[in-house]
Formats: sequence, C-alpha cells, structure tokens
Amino acid sequence: MRKIFANGTDETAFLEELGRRAGETNKKVTETVSAIIEDVRENGDSAVKNYTLKFDGNLPEYYEVPREVINDALTEADPEFVSALLNAQENIADFHNRQKEQGFINPKENGVILGQRVRGLTRVGLYVPGGTAAYPSSVLMNAIPAKIAGVKEIVMVTPPLKDGTPNKDILVAAAICGVDRVFMSGGAQAIAALAYGTEEIPKCDKIVGPGNIYVATAKKLLYGVVDIDMIAGPSEILVIADETANPKFAAADLMSQAEHDILASAIMVTTSEKLADETIAEINRQKEYLSRKDIIEKSLNDYGAVIIADSREKCVELANKIAPEHLEVLMENPMELLGSLDNAGSIFLGHYASEPLGDYYAGPNHVLPTSGTARFFSPLGVASFTKRTSYTYYTREALEEAKDDIVLIAEKEGLTAHANAIKVRFE
Repeated sequence: MRKIFANGTDETAFLEELGRRAGETNKKVTETVSAIIEDVRENGDSAVKNYTLKFDGNLPEYYEVPREVINDALTEADPEFVSALLNAQENIADFHNRQKEQGFINPKENGVILGQRVRGLTRVGLYVPGGTAAYPSSVLMNAIPAKIAGVKEIVMVTPPLKDGTPNKDILVAAAICGVDRVFMSGGAQAIAALAYGTEEIPKCDKIVGPGNIYVATAKKLLYGVVDIDMIAGPSEILVIADETANPKFAAADLMSQAEHDILASAIMVTTSEKLADETIAEINRQKEYLSRKDIIEKSLNDYGAVIIADSREKCVELANKIAPEHLEVLMENPMELLGSLDNAGSIFLGHYASEPLGDYYAGPNHVLPTSGTARFFSPLGVASFTKRTSYTYYTREALEEAKDDIVLIAEKEGLTAHANAIKVRFE
C-alpha cells in the first residue's frame, strides 16, 4: 500500500485517480448487454435459455426450482449454518421493522382532506450470483426488508452451478426469507427477463441484488423500464483511526474488503504515522495466510492507500469527501464524531464494530452506495420496496376560496386550460 501525507495535493491526486476508476464505462460490455436485452425482449425464455447454455455450459436440471427442492435444501442443510442464518435474520428483521413508514390523513376544518398511502410493491426481482460468488447473506439483506415492506411476491434468479444444479446455500437462505419463486438463470439475460417478463418469468416492478459488470450494466440500461436498487461499483472501505487503534484490527478490516475484487478500494486515514507503518506491516503479515491473497495484493497496490492527516477534523473532512461505502471509526470516543460524518453508506463505530459484522449479522443493510454516491444515495431498506401515493379531497367552498390564486398561477405559466379547469366549476 502506498503511504500518502495529506498536504492538499498528494491525497487529492490519489482521490482523483480513484474517481476515474469509478467513472469508467466499458463500451464493449454495453454493446453486448444491449444485444442480450433486445434478444430477451423479443424471444423471451428461449433467449434466456440459449444464453444460459452459452455462458454456463449446459442447461440446468429445471428452469424454475420446484418448491420441494427449496424446502429440502433447508431440511438437509447444516444445522449450525441454518442457526447462524436465523440469528442474522432476527437481527436484520428487528432493524428493518423500525424503518416501516405509515401513511397519513390530514383532515382540515374547511372540509379538505389530504393524505398519503404507503404500500409495498407488487413484485420484486432478486438477483443472486452463483458459483464461487454465491452470497446467502445478500438474499437475507434484500428479501427481508422487501417482506417487511409488504412486497407481495419475490422472484429470485440465480445462475446454476457447473453441474446444472442450484447452489444449496442460496436455496437455504431463500427458504428462510420466504422467497416465492426461484429461477435458474443468471447474467444480463436474467435481468432482462425480470424487467420485461417472459412466458415463465413474471415481470417485476423492481430489481435488486449484486452482480458482475454485465448484470450491473443491464440494470443500468433497464432503469426506467423497471426500478433498480442502485448502480453499484466495486466494494470500498475507509478506516479513520488514531493512535488508540490496533494495527492488527485495522489491517484485517482493510483486507476484508480488498478480497472482494481487484477493483475494490481499501483506504486508511490516520493521525498517527506509527499506526500507518504498523498497519502496513500487519497487512504484509496477515495476507500470507489468506485464501484470496493475490486479489488482496492487487487491490491494495492499485486502489489502496494509507493517508496521514494532522488532526481528527482532517480525517472527518476526508471521510466526507470520499463518501465511502463502509466507514470504520477506530478512534477514541468514536460516538463524538458521528454527527460530523455526513457521507457514508454505513458507519462502524469503535474497535469491535468490524465491517464484516455489518455484512452478515448486526442488522443494518449491507446493500450500500459506492463510488462516492453516499453523498446522495442511501442504503437499501424498507422504503426501497414501497411506493407512495398522495390524495386530495376538496369541497366546493374550499376550492372557491383557492380558485383565484390557482388561476393566477396557471395564467402566469401560460397554461390556460389549467386555469379553465378551475373556472368552469364556478360559471
């Protein structure tokens, strides 16, 4: 990892380099995905199955996973794994139940009634990667808030394993979370099927869940045809730390995100050069016994850094500028800084709130804005799966009182039909 002193120039150059990585668009991928989307739109399931055969090597044993296969996966699973998922489910549900939003009605003395209805979407598509990148935790993080929001049906798509069977761990998570239907399909073709609907895969109102660059590009291109959770980039972690931090902890937490992808970014900003040097040394020691050592090394070499700042305030300033997906505060009295940390997907406070706690277990969602978009995007939550409709009731008397103002504004805008719609009620 490179070591950078925050002098206003060097750290700015590094962050600009990081920003260019996030903004890169692969034109070839876009062209390929566009062609797949159009094919699925025109040819439905036959196109989806052809791409499955092309990209996965063979067709799965079944297109839609039978309910008994899903139930059997849960019954036959390792009891300790099931117990761990159930404990995580309890924490995730408890957190997200607190996000539920109520509608309201506001009756006024003049007979006017205003209000808002809040209800869950009808059908949501959940994309779950397969193979070596299969994450049961993502099933929990996407499906649980959807269920709490009142989504009527969750349709999951996931690519088959090389032998054509579904990933059993994914099915276990789906069974626990109450996923309604599971289809064996992955890639951009599965996203297109969820967006447009096919003979067998139902059309969805929103698509959520992580995927590779083809999946992410498909979601981006289809936004507007269907809603999506977010356009996610590579994983990120920023650790801000002072001399009270343990370099073993800091190093381990940085590598926990670097192992995701060679494009992942792991950065530490610290007020202690001693901690910076010790953390780098710990990374070099710990990585030797980690299974994804090569990915970690490339990620840290290309997109990692330890930045040395002269104060806690400078650490906070840089954190808000970077707006990371995950932000750890390994500092004395970390709660004191919470009110100043405005731009982060999820904040982990103190020496024992390690980021993987959020990935799997604590309760807050792990689907988070990346690439600096935490400046304006929020984590996935119950509100992500709801829609709001406002309503208005006016009496004749209430409209008569407001009509002159409405007509004046409408005529100022040159919209005489708008004005007329009010006037005709009083002629």
